Amino acid sequence: MASISRNLRRSFAPDRLRRLLLLSQHPREYVTAECHRPVVLHKRGPDILHDPWFNRGTAFSMTERDRLGVRGLLPPNVVSSQQQIDRFMLDLIRLQTYARDGPSDTYPLAKWRILNRLHDRNETMYYKVLINNIEEYAPIVYTPTVGLVCQNYSGLFRRPRGMYFSSEDRGEMMSMVYNWPADQVDMIVVTDGSRILGLGDLGVQGIGIAIGKLDLYVAAAGINPQRVLPVMIDVGTNNEKLLKDPLYLGLQEHRLEGDEYVSVIDEFMEAVFTRWPNVIVQFEDFQSKWAFRLLQRYRKTYRMFNDDVQGTAGVAIAGLLGAVRAQGRPMIDFPKQRIVVAGAGSAGIGVVNAASRTMARMLGNNDVAFESARSQFWIVDAHGLITEDRADIDPDARPFARRKGELGHQGLSEGASLVEVVKKVKPDVILGLSAVGGLFSKEVLEALKDSSSSRPAIFAMSNPTKNAECTPGEAFSILGEKAIFASGSPFHDVDLGDGKIGHSNQGNNMYLFPGIGLGTLLSGARVISDGMLQAAAERLASYMKEEEVLQGIIYPPISRIRDITKEVAAAVVREAVAEDLAEGYREMDARELARLSEEETIEYVKTNMWSPVYPTIIYKKD
Repeated sequence: MASISRNLRRSFAPDRLRRLLLLSQHPREYVTAECHRPVVLHKRGPDILHDPWFNRGTAFSMTERDRLGVRGLLPPNVVSSQQQIDRFMLDLIRLQTYARDGPSDTYPLAKWRILNRLHDRNETMYYKVLINNIEEYAPIVYTPTVGLVCQNYSGLFRRPRGMYFSSEDRGEMMSMVYNWPADQVDMIVVTDGSRILGLGDLGVQGIGIAIGKLDLYVAAAGINPQRVLPVMIDVGTNNEKLLKDPLYLGLQEHRLEGDEYVSVIDEFMEAVFTRWPNVIVQFEDFQSKWAFRLLQRYRKTYRMFNDDVQGTAGVAIAGLLGAVRAQGRPMIDFPKQRIVVAGAGSAGIGVVNAASRTMARMLGNNDVAFESARSQFWIVDAHGLITEDRADIDPDARPFARRKGELGHQGLSEGASLVEVVKKVKPDVILGLSAVGGLFSKEVLEALKDSSSSRPAIFAMSNPTKNAECTPGEAFSILGEKAIFASGSPFHDVDLGDGKIGHSNQGNNMYLFPGIGLGTLLSGARVISDGMLQAAAERLASYMKEEEVLQGIIYPPISRIRDITKEVAAAVVREAVAEDLAEGYREMDARELARLSEEETIEYVKTNMWSPVYPTIIYKKD
């Protein structure tokens, strides 16, 4: 603390110095910004009990009950927030069986229904339960259960959550955004429902993925839940089942295409950034043909990113760097890795682009470096190996198409199967982003035994669980204890006998996207640069201790997600400052951010993370 005080004295004007010294000596006061600021309401009585943002049920003290006009509207016993959670958890264990809506309602979906009911009546308690049990409930509010929720959302819909913009609202969006009650929104997750996880076009039901993502922004990054907004842009659906379903809640017409589609997204972006100029927009589960185009269209103008393209890429890079460390080699050896990629959609190409940039940067960031990096990837899609000989090759995949001169000595040709490619290339890594469950068959895994690496890595990254290219059991049963395994959805570790464990690493995007959003918010960065994303991935890669990595553990447990997010966000803030993109946040301007040490930046992030604490509520007449 003394060293921080000395640095502050050297760096700041007297008034600012006194304020920051007080903050450093009394960190609780700094947290007031997100957790302990009193809330002034113009409502009382039953209106408060029906408002999930402010209702705390039987935790209202008698003084608060008198002040807010709720005495007599609640049972007389006052309980603590922990007693409320204990009671809820007991009910959850009992109800997750009885709350099933018939035999088709799986246990995870039953848990989601119960948690959602809590969310509807008490947001603070909901997030306290989620944060305290994040390892258990992240798979419920996010992948894999959120996929099931989206598939059934029309039937599960009870209470509006978020905003819906449709192609029928063209010309009205600028006024529509003012229907949202919050004057400040920090984070928007938006989807058009066209490619929800690996489940395809779910139309308006895709709103479930935006809600789930924002739950994780709150739980992992401490974004204030009153300042998040899930958004669905309904431009129709090409899902014939939904078009014929009388209970479907969205527009029952085929999707807009071309310039008409782009004009709807343009209008939405202009509207939200007009009302909330400092908001961050995360694009989620847009089909590949739009994901890249919209990212390139907006990323230099707005504070936005696409998690499927950039978040997935960052998490994959962190895992790939971890796999290099697990081989007992330094991360600088990453450019030597031979990587076969299964899947050429937005996620697959996004990973290859980002990984090749990382390799090139390590090699000197020149033309020779980029060419060398490009040559380390072999991309296989539904039609086989992508080469220059393919007709109508996707422009995004073209830079990585194998060239004729490279194919001869490898014994490969256009359209070669995944098994052929693995046999000939002998890769260090096979990376699956195909959304094809079981694609890494026994034959593919057997071929990987001849890998040039002593510890071949299998990344079965497709979501949800049923779309994973293979399971850890299948991988370890063929490749043995030396294999490194990671997946997009959670799997249990594998008991290999003799006290040995095959570690199942979950390469979950939630390791990065909350930190990217929080770091962008707290830096005040004008845009989200490649450097900021790279800093996030590299911090995640270095988070694991050496002894953990050598055991094949390349991703940390979800239980550490708030600490991980804090570290990632601090790395993003520091990179934004280094690139001169930071403009500051609240009382911390860009110059002050630049003066913070690494430790001070981490503390700055920590003190700006919201926690689920009941605030003091004050009633004031209109």
